[in-house]
Amino acid sequence: QVQLVESGGGLVQIGGSLRLSCAASGRTSGNYVLGWFRQAPGKEREFVAAITRLGNSKRYADSVKDRFTISRDVVKDTLYLQMNALRPEDTAVYYCAAQEPSRTVVITTTIGDYIYWGQGTQVTVSL
Repeated sequence: QVQLVESGGGLVQIGGSLRLSCAASGRTSGNYVLGWFRQAPGKEREFVAAITRLGNSKRYADSVKDRFTISRDVVKDTLYLQMNALRPEDTAVYYCAAQEPSRTVVITTTIGDYIYWGQGTQVTVSL
């Protein structure tokens, strides 16, 4: 079992920046995919970015590419999402998630591939 706790959300103006953190605890060893998803009011949860715990492979949604940066600190067992040039359409609850450890790790954007989820943190971008 892996427990995930997000932090760092808040209210920011258009063009501003925020950094989200996700602290992992429990059985965190091994290689697996860590990801960020978001869900805006009235919309389905969508993929934002993902990274492998080891190896540093990354993948981004087109909507956030070149604005958001995903990273992780293996020693601290913490996942980050640096969000720059924020837009009103980035307003959502942001969730971190993790897949099961595996010898063969492939980054996917499918929600069902992620087994462990945090409780979410609200990001609001104001006009």
